[in-house]
Amino acid sequence: MLKRLPFLCAALLALAACSHDSDSGRAAQQAAPAATSSAEAAPASPATSTAPATAASAAPAATGTVAAAPAATTPAAPAAAAAPFVDNGKWVEGKNYFLIDPAQPTSHPGKIEVTEVFSYGCPACNGFHSTADQIAKSLPPNAVMNYLAASFRPDENWPMYQRAFYAAQALNLVDKTHDAMFDAVWKSGELSTYNLKASGLKPHSAWPTIEDAAKFYAKYGVDPKEFVGVANSFTVNTKMKRADDLMKAYGVDSTPTMIVNGKYRFTASSAGGYAQSIELTQWLVAKEAAGK
Repeated sequence: MLKRLPFLCAALLALAACSHDSDSGRAAQQAAPAATSSAEAAPASPATSTAPATAASAAPAATGTVAAAPAATTPAAPAAAAAPFVDNGKWVEGKNYFLIDPAQPTSHPGKIEVTEVFSYGCPACNGFHSTADQIAKSLPPNAVMNYLAASFRPDENWPMYQRAFYAAQALNLVDKTHDAMFDAVWKSGELSTYNLKASGLKPHSAWPTIEDAAKFYAKYGVDPKEFVGVANSFTVNTKMKRADDLMKAYGVDSTPTMIVNGKYRFTASSAGGYAQSIELTQWLVAKEAAGK
């Protein structure tokens, strides 16, 4: 594990996307205490582990869902008017966004699905959270927001966060708890796998468990025993397996990653920044609506 960098570098490292590479992901996680700061970084290529930011707060983010079965929808908000599709050459396939081949099925017939691949345990997802919220609010009436919870960092307890998300989804708690879960991991630290006041991971014995998550969700009216039962159910296990398989089918190797209608994939890095991520999402939604 990489040594913790000085605190003054933490804000920059918090922008790094969480990837399959344990070393790069570990460094980003160690920057967690600064993940709630705003920062700017130059865009990197989609193959790298860093995601640029124009200005992102660590405000609560969105929940993870899978298209096809484990999909979750954001609460209804005033829908933005659908923008006409105009291709002026600004967004380039293979550079700013990437084609998913074959395209994956979606779970909302008649709607264009926008999916964020994320983890509550990912500091970069925490930093991108407010942008994901803005994306959800910017979608026109013909589009819907989804979330897919990733688990590819078992060395940082992501499978537990994934299980908690899908249990909350099964109990219809996601809309009430999504923002608060990010806060519990990255602000209060009650569900953090990292020591936010020191460096590195907590001892494995101190990692939050699904029982700890159940105590958190109990604040929202669910019995902790019921939550644990649902979290360990066949239904949730199936959703977790489906989420893992779908993430592989999407070609996702880092978080956060955005998916549009099961056909297109991009990151904040490939888009050129957080604000550009919103713009690119809107453009891809318009592209789908126009059948281009």
